[in-house]
This record gives sequence, structure tokens and C-alpha cells, in this order.
Amino acid sequence: MSMVTNTDTQSPALPVADSHDLIRVQGARENNLKDISVELPKRRLTVFTGVSGSGKSSLVFATIAAESQRMINETYSAFVQGFMPTLARPDVDYLEGLTTAIIVDQERMGANPRSTVGTATDANAMLRILFSRLGDPHIGSPNAYSFNVPTVKASGAITVERGNKTKAEKATFNRLGGMCPRCEGMGAVNDFDLTALYDETKSLAEGALTVPGYSMDGWYGRIFSGAGLDMDKPIAKYSKKELHKLLYSEPTKIKVEGVNLTFEGVIPKIQKSMLSKDVEAMQPHIRAFVERAVTFTTCPECNGTRLSQEALSSKIKGKNIADLCEMQISDLADWIRKLDEPSVAPLLNGLQHLLDSFKEIGLGYLSLNRPAGTLSGGEAQRTKMIRHLGSSLTDVTYVFDEPTIGLHPHDIERMNQLLLQLRDKGNTVLVVEHKPETIAIADHVVDLGPGAGTAGGSVCFEGSVEGLRGSETITGRHLDDRASLKEAVRPSSGALEVRGASMHNLQNVDVDIPLGVLCVVTGVAGSGKSSLIHGSVAGRDGVVVIDQGAIRGSRRSNPATYTGLLEPIRKAFAKANGVKPALFSSNSEGACPTCNGAGIIYTDLGVMATVESTCEDCEGKRFQAAVLEYTLGGRNIAEVLAMSVTEAEAFFNEGEARTPAAHKILDRLADVGLGYLSLGQPLTTLSGGERQRLKLATQMAEKGDIYVLDEPTTGLHLADVEQLLGLLDRLVDAGKSVIVIEHHQAVMAHADWIIDLGPGAGHDGGRLIFEGIPADLVATRATLTGEHLAAYVGA
Repeated sequence: MSMVTNTDTQSPALPVADSHDLIRVQGARENNLKDISVELPKRRLTVFTGVSGSGKSSLVFATIAAESQRMINETYSAFVQGFMPTLARPDVDYLEGLTTAIIVDQERMGANPRSTVGTATDANAMLRILFSRLGDPHIGSPNAYSFNVPTVKASGAITVERGNKTKAEKATFNRLGGMCPRCEGMGAVNDFDLTALYDETKSLAEGALTVPGYSMDGWYGRIFSGAGLDMDKPIAKYSKKELHKLLYSEPTKIKVEGVNLTFEGVIPKIQKSMLSKDVEAMQPHIRAFVERAVTFTTCPECNGTRLSQEALSSKIKGKNIADLCEMQISDLADWIRKLDEPSVAPLLNGLQHLLDSFKEIGLGYLSLNRPAGTLSGGEAQRTKMIRHLGSSLTDVTYVFDEPTIGLHPHDIERMNQLLLQLRDKGNTVLVVEHKPETIAIADHVVDLGPGAGTAGGSVCFEGSVEGLRGSETITGRHLDDRASLKEAVRPSSGALEVRGASMHNLQNVDVDIPLGVLCVVTGVAGSGKSSLIHGSVAGRDGVVVIDQGAIRGSRRSNPATYTGLLEPIRKAFAKANGVKPALFSSNSEGACPTCNGAGIIYTDLGVMATVESTCEDCEGKRFQAAVLEYTLGGRNIAEVLAMSVTEAEAFFNEGEARTPAAHKILDRLADVGLGYLSLGQPLTTLSGGERQRLKLATQMAEKGDIYVLDEPTTGLHLADVEQLLGLLDRLVDAGKSVIVIEHHQAVMAHADWIIDLGPGAGHDGGRLIFEGIPADLVATRATLTGEHLAAYVGA
């Protein structure tokens, strides 16, 4: 027997089913990819590197993940598919060995004001079931504890059929929901500052209403006059009844010029159209109006807990559901651990596991009642990760978009463990990443480049991390870059005083933020950095805050419209050709009539999803053929919008096309490292880091003296970080003060002053643990940041 066994151990041929160990991509041409082919090992961790704009996302998200998603969608019934977007097949010759892809990106979590960390994960649902079983007094089903379910009462006659007789009986019906009736589950009630809604010295016809979008030239003017409001009397002279009608009137049907319309008071209209959205998701001018006109105060009935009195009266061991949601998750996990209730043991185990996952991933400092819209991109991404960590799926492809975003070096080590854990469960993990600490744990590396935009899109290197180090690619050369501490730091010209800051977890922090220098605010995730800056610095005069939130543009917005660049370009075209500027806007008179200037025709197929196809008349150029005959410097408007920032900068600098106003804006775009973007690229296709740099370029023109940047190195390649530091230096040298919330050691090393918060996250943080120059932080190594920074600069 022993002999037989020996022969058997000589590697038998693998069964065919086990031989598919690669994801093969051949001839990928999506966006700027230049017909590339790669082979990715399955059940391994592959990291994609390369400068910003080199095509990493085009390969990982737009090709591999998109095709996997498309194939999965095709497995659903036609009915379900009708509610899903139709995904076009990516531009690639051949894909083999794909598995189900789960994308864990950094899109901020939904802008629904009723969504919290607890409702976004299963934690709230589990707690509601727990209370419906163990709560004392018992008040009802899990719905009775949900702030998203209103209480419904109904009474009336119901028809009862017995035998062949029908009989009307009186009945009442109650469904107890947990929603606080006063604030409708929002936790806050709003009051309007009437002086911000109208100018009482003017009449309606003179434009008394200062609400965005209420112009009297359009339908609003007709509706108001049709409803019987006096259009020519100043609002100060309105009687109480007239003013009430204008501001608070319930929706009423009226007929104006033979058309049926609805007249509604200004305040209910604003509540429906503006206040049902998350403030973060509004367009800037509407957000500015809401912040000016509406004050949100904690709801007096539920004290901000969003729940009805009945739900708050039901308790387990002296705590109601709102108390538990208020607790920091790490404390809640300990509280649940002490509950010994055999009747609900499986539920408690599940809840315990979920809360422990939050702690492991470094989010133990959150509470379940934290609104989901207030999580940073990195926190949102890690919250989504929690769902997958406990998942029993294996052999899936997980796709991560910069998972280290918003993480202190201390937390990156934890994140790396989680990525390896996912891989070790038998999954393929694909990560787009710039941080050397995460690139180091890869089993396989694909480096794209060599440049950005049209200069990128090729595979520069494929292989192991060691191989990347030895390669001559930009990433390989910069992998071991270490910024050194400055020889001398700049002296400050003054200070911004913050006294007794106590927002969120801050514990009465007093700090002087030096002006006229580059000041970096750092600390582990959840230590209170954003609370300090956004709570105590952001609202002051002359402070310009530049974050990474999505730019809320339509699919028609692009860098040229967002930065105001289109304005001087249109004027230059109009002047050169003796026609009016409106012809050169694809949203105005020059638009192609077939697609209305969108360049794409959206065909609505009723039950099926909308189909997008390039407009045949203008071939996606967005303009009428006649407009394209007008040129400036030998180029028409569509050709100019197709240029990259770098090309356009040279184009508008000299010759007939010389336009100083346009050149100035292009200069700023190139300055922030966006030289590769094309002027007409839709804003919806930009990454978080690109959006932030676009905002920076736009706001550099504003009259602010203090710039606050929230993690500007997001999405930046090691080589681009140097460029960013140069830009920050130029801002400071121009007399501005720059405050940066940042975890990147290169930026810390480059700072003139560091403010370190901590020592931990949540209630273990919120204290000032160091303020001073970077050299002192490295020398004392008194904090976590100090230790990591010292290791980084090799001190």
C-alpha cells in the first residue's frame, strides 16, 4: 500500500474546474486605457497603482467590476431588470474568469436625513426586535421602536361578509409606530427667519421673495396673482390674513389662464422641496439660503431622539432604545455582552458580532444614532465593509477604492489585516491604492501609467512588490520616498483662537491655530479633528473650506462650467465671430436641437430602464452644426472643450485665441495637478480627490485669507504629493493661512506647526495631546502620530 500512496502524491493533474486561477483581461480600451491586457491571480490581493488619472479606476471599476455587475443583472427576471439601469458592455475584447464583484467604494452614504449608522447596518433592526421581546413595559412589535414608522389610527365602517350576507360594522384600527409626531422622526424642528424669505419694503411684483427660484416672471407670478394675492402692494402692508395666505397656505387647486395649477404657501413648499433633502446634498446657492433662513432646533418633544414617548418609556435594565443608540458602539458592545437572556441568545450573538466588527475596523467611536450623511468617505466605506466581513460568501471579487482614505497610519495596519482576512476566506481582493503601507502587503501589483489622462492607460509593471521596487516606473521610484522635516519653519503672523470647543467628542479644547503658516491638524480617525475645524473655525469670516463632498452638478456640468471658465471662452468666440455668446453654450441657444445639448439621447422605455445612445446629429458634440463653423484660433467650440487643461493653457496663451481671463483659470487648474482633465468631461465621472482639487482651483480665486483643506492627499500618487506640497507652500508664501486636516506623513513633515488630537477615538479622544513644530513631535514621540512620523522620517 505504501508504494501506491507514494505514486499518488506526485502532483496529479488538477481537475479542470480548479484550473481557472486567473482573471484575464484582453484589449481593454475603456476611457484612456490603451488596448491593455492583464492577468490577475484569483484568491490573492492585487493592488493597482499609478498616478492620479492613469486609468486604475477605468480598468478595475469601469471594466472588470462593470462587466461582472452586468452579467449578474442579466440573471434577474425581465421584470426586475426593468427597474435596473441597463449597463453597456465595457470596451474590451475579452474577459475570462470573472467572479461576482462586490464594490466597496467611498461614495458618501445616502443623503436621506432619516438614515443613521444603525439603520444603514442591521444594528437598529436587531435592537428593535430585542426591545419588542424584552422591553418593559411591552408596547408592541419592532415597528413601535422605529423612528421611520408613524403611528396610524383609523376608524370607520368596514364591510363584513358572512355566508351570503354583507353587513357594515364599526371598527377602529391602530398601528403603533415609533416616530415622534412633532419632528416626524428627524430629531429637529425648523423655524423660519421670515426676514430671510422676503424683503417687506417691496411688493411681490418687484421681487420681494428672496427664495432661490421664485422669480415672478415665470409660473410663480401667475400662480400668486391667480390665487388672489395683491402683486403690487409692499409686503409690509399685507394684512395678517394675506400674509398667512402667502406663507402658510395649504395646497389648493386654482385655475390660471385655463390651466389647472396648485397654489401653496411659501413655507410648506420650501419644507417639501428643500428641507426633505440632506443639507450636504444641496446645490451651493440653495444650501446658503437654507443655512441663512432656517434654524434647526432640537425637537422639544423627543429631545432629538426621533422617537415617540411610548417607545422611550419601554426599557431593558433601565435603558431605552434611544439611550443604547446614543452610546458609543464600543460601550454598547460591552453592555450587550452583560445581557444574559437565553430566550434571545441567537439574536444577542448576532448583535454582539456586528458591534465587535465596528470595534475591529476602528469605528468603535461612532454611535448608532449618528446620521449616515455626516460620515466621511472613509468612514462610510468602512461601514459598508462591516456588512461583508460577516458575510458567508466566498470566492467573490471584492473591489476597494482607496480603503486607507481618512485613516491614520495606526489605523492603516488594522485595515491591512481586514483586507488579508477577506483574501484568506478565499476571495479575490482588488485594491486601488496609493499608500506604500498597503501596496506592501500585495501578492500582485499592476502599475498603470506612465502619466495621467492621454499620457496614461498603459501597463508599466506587473508582478511582485519587490519587482515594483526595482522597476524604473514612477511608482517604483517613489515607493520608498520619505519627506524630511524642514530645516526651518515659518514664524506665524498671528493666531486664530479657539476656546472651549466641545462639539461632538471635543472636551473643552482651547487652542491657538497659528496664521500665515502651514498648520496640520492630525490624530487617529474619530479623534475630533473635523469637529474642531468644522465646528470652531469654518464659520468665521475669511475662512474658505474645501472638502471632498460630491459636486452636485447635473450630467451637463463639466470643469469648464463649474470653474466659470466657459464664460470668457464664450465671449472670446463671440467677439471673434461677431455673434452672441449664448450660441457657444450647449445649455443655451447653440445646443443641438435633437439632444438639447446633452450629446446623448436618453430613450425612456417605460417599464425598462432608460437607454443612452450618442446623438447621431451632433455625434455627441452637443452643438448645432452651424455653431461649429465659428472658430477661434482655428478650433471650434467642441474641439476646445475636448482639449485637456494643459493643451488649453497653451492655446489661450498666445495668438488669436489669447484670453487672459481663461488662461488664469486654466493656470490654477494645472496648478492643482488637474492638467490631464478635459474641459468638457462630465463632473459625475471625477474621483473624490479630483473633485476636491477642482474646488480648490475654483476657490483659490475667492477672497479668503484662511484655507481649510480636508485631506487633500486623497487619491494622490506619491509623486503628486510633492506637487501638492509645492502648491500649499505657494499659497502660504502668497500671504494666506493654510490649515490642513491630514494623515499623510509627508504633509505632517512639511508642516510649520502640528496640532495632534487624541489619544484615542470617540470619548477616548477629543483632547489636545500635542501642539508645536514637527521636529519636537518626532523628538518626544509622545503620541501615536509622533511614533509613526518618527519611523517615517527615519529619525
